[in-house]
Amino acid sequence: MRYVDQLPCAIQEEKHVTIPMEDGVKLSARIWRPTASDAEPVPAVLEYIPYRKNDLTSTRDAIHHPYIAGHGYACVRVDLRGTGESEGVLLDEYLEQEQRDAEAVLAWIAEQPWCDGNTGMMGISWGAFAALQTAARRPPSLRAICIASFTDDRYADDMHYLGGAMLSDNLAEAGTMFAYATCPPDPAVVGERWREMWRERLDAARPWVLEWLRHPERDEYWRHASLSEDYSALRCPVLASSGWADGYSNAVTRLLSRVDVPRKGLIGPWSHKLPHLGEPGPAIGYLQEVVRWWDHWLKGADNGVMDGPMLRTWMQESVPPSTSYEERPGRWVGEPSWPSPHVGETVLPLRAGNLGRPEELADQEERVHTVQSPLSVGQFAGKWASYNAPPDLPYDQREEDGGSLVFQTEPLDGRVEILGAPVVSVEVSADAPVAQLNVRLSDVAPDGRSTRVTYGVLNLTHRDSQEAPEALEPGRRYRVRVPLHSVAQAFPPGHRIRLSLSTSYWPLVWPAPAPALLSVYEKGSTLTLPVRPDDVPEDKSLPPFGEPEGCAPPAVTRLSEPEQAWTVSRDLVNYRSVLDIVKDRGLQRYEDNGIETGLRACEQYSWTGEDFGSVRGESAWEMRFRRPDWDVRVETRTVLTSDEHAFHVDATLDGYEDGRRVFSRTWNEEIPRQIV
Repeated sequence: MRYVDQLPCAIQEEKHVTIPMEDGVKLSARIWRPTASDAEPVPAVLEYIPYRKNDLTSTRDAIHHPYIAGHGYACVRVDLRGTGESEGVLLDEYLEQEQRDAEAVLAWIAEQPWCDGNTGMMGISWGAFAALQTAARRPPSLRAICIASFTDDRYADDMHYLGGAMLSDNLAEAGTMFAYATCPPDPAVVGERWREMWRERLDAARPWVLEWLRHPERDEYWRHASLSEDYSALRCPVLASSGWADGYSNAVTRLLSRVDVPRKGLIGPWSHKLPHLGEPGPAIGYLQEVVRWWDHWLKGADNGVMDGPMLRTWMQESVPPSTSYEERPGRWVGEPSWPSPHVGETVLPLRAGNLGRPEELADQEERVHTVQSPLSVGQFAGKWASYNAPPDLPYDQREEDGGSLVFQTEPLDGRVEILGAPVVSVEVSADAPVAQLNVRLSDVAPDGRSTRVTYGVLNLTHRDSQEAPEALEPGRRYRVRVPLHSVAQAFPPGHRIRLSLSTSYWPLVWPAPAPALLSVYEKGSTLTLPVRPDDVPEDKSLPPFGEPEGCAPPAVTRLSEPEQAWTVSRDLVNYRSVLDIVKDRGLQRYEDNGIETGLRACEQYSWTGEDFGSVRGESAWEMRFRRPDWDVRVETRTVLTSDEHAFHVDATLDGYEDGRRVFSRTWNEEIPRQIV
């Protein structure tokens, strides 16, 4: 990244500004704005997240907020109610209170003498959710949004459930927020009230996974704040981005196709990162694109920001399987609209245990294939949403395929490129009332190495409805449709396209209550690929993105080294298998305020043999904050297990000051298991 120290506008920074809410709670903001805005008001851009602006996101914030402010905007970074130095408590994600607060913050910003009354919202992940959800409420000052790594459908396309099956990230994200929502404010900012505020957060805390387990179906809980319930609610322009290695790769194209506002889409090879910090690379000059977006929609500049394709995306070249990549080879391609006029459907039949050619669809026979996968299928699946640290992408799929039903093409005669969501349509039956169909699409090199390209999941009880799932009738045949995650991928000549079907995908997906034998009937079963020509003339005339740039981050001193681990182990005496994940940032000191922070997160997923009742997930966090006169830490631990009838949650929360435990609470709860 190129650090920029000369910007069009001189700026000033206010590190702690309080914004009053209607119930008297005050939220804490950090503001960067042009010095001249005291006399010449400017538009304002809000980022609204729960991740602690005073320390944990301060390095990242300092790269892009001063940069945007230096181009003539007031950038306002607000911690949600109950996080950082904001008062109150945070009880769950995307609650009505959170959105009302966002509207109040925007109204406050628009009324400030340094703001000209025009506002925008931006962010990644929670910040993007907040921007999209707030925009759907149409606050009067909000003119446009820039969002990255988001979803418009909280049930069907978030980290909780996929295809009606529960993701292990349901536990992992709950563990993350169990820790973040219980951290103390900084005494240097809020004064002696910090203990009172911290105690209020600790007293209100509860493992969020308990609530998420109680809603395994698409109900009002998930409909709330899902734009997919009413796309017409969005009336402001949107610049939407994501990455193919991210869990949120589907929402960009879905948004482009379903909203009726000025819109642009951008999808790179990235994990869960902003595009100017994108990993795997190439990262791009995203902040330049953001400034152009704001210049047009908040200042009225006629700068051609809406020219060119509606969607720009990175067409990924074939790569050997790896859990991480520094760069993904490929090229940028453009689509004038979505759905794209360039993309057509190629239907491949499941035929004679292989993937046949389109013209062989009529030749399918009534062959039946069965599969009952071991629980080990999925141990090389990687994370639902890659963060690229620790290395968390799927590894070689050959071991996974050993426990799967596999169909593959002959070696390809020519290059094949796909862009969009492949779809599998199959006829199946099962010998149990609850069963999963997990689908993977892989690129198989001539030497046999298999790189997962995309995947999809279906809890077969959700085959007809997300709102009212129905148990399977054992032995009865059902035709089901499984959409895979959207992707842009090239398959070279000589490679094979492989389709793999399994009944488990643990630990990425929480297993069904019991093993199930699945029968797959060839006749009428197909894989539909969204095929795009590799010689679209307009691709060659796309202007290149600029080099990633931003402002230099403040000084941070590393006091201990970080640790990253992703370890799969198997004991062949007792047949216990374990996936251990460690994400430890190490201890570091922010020199501008003297705060030293440490963050260590450990996840463990284990199982024994083929005992579906043995699956266990654990998320444990330790977060530490200290200065010479202040030393606190929070430790959280959540363990999730299940049997055929219930989920079991055992959790602990401990708060420490000066090495002495000052708070402790334990939860042991059982959630009746519905058909998941």
